[in-house]
Amino acid sequence: MQIVEMLVALPAILIALTFHEYAHGKVADLLGDDTPYYQGRLTLNPLPHIDWIGFAMLFIFHFGWAKPVQVNPNNFRNVGYKKGMMLVSLAGPVMNLLLALAGLVLLKVLWPYQLSEWGRLSTAIISPLVSINIILAAFNLIPLPPLDGSKVLAGLLPDAGARLMYSLEQYGPLLLLLLIMTGSASKIFLPLANAMYGLLYGLVF
Repeated sequence: MQIVEMLVALPAILIALTFHEYAHGKVADLLGDDTPYYQGRLTLNPLPHIDWIGFAMLFIFHFGWAKPVQVNPNNFRNVGYKKGMMLVSLAGPVMNLLLALAGLVLLKVLWPYQLSEWGRLSTAIISPLVSINIILAAFNLIPLPPLDGSKVLAGLLPDAGARLMYSLEQYGPLLLLLLIMTGSASKIFLPLANAMYGLLYGLVF
């Protein structure tokens, strides 16, 4: 059943990861960095954004990742390093929340038809679009490198605090793995995910 559920959720997973990484690249491009453009990341084709090891891990451990968008902040125009990286990092989770919002709107449109066969099928496909995007947004906002939340927080902190956040980048992946293995990560991002869902649901319904 888990394999069937993953296959049903596959379109939502691909959309969530693709739009997330595209948003990072697009905002970097708008700020003056053409690195994502030349690396072929300004596309909604999922293939350039997929990290195949991370994609396989999704099916094995239900935890995976996409290929990070490379950004050169030295190319930013009219914006500093901190603010530029904060905007680029924030773009991914914001895009996921917009996708979740769009999914909820579709579910509301389908609500009168939920008992029909095609209505049940459509709901089964769209529902993961909402949940996966909200979870991806909340998880990425954990303020720990290499997640987006670390650079968002660094952009809000004074320079000394930002330097401290950047200094954690070499230890971030290990700390993140520890949080995931101990189950502490879910205690951090699930309350945020629930709050996000409640807010978006209230806006639509």
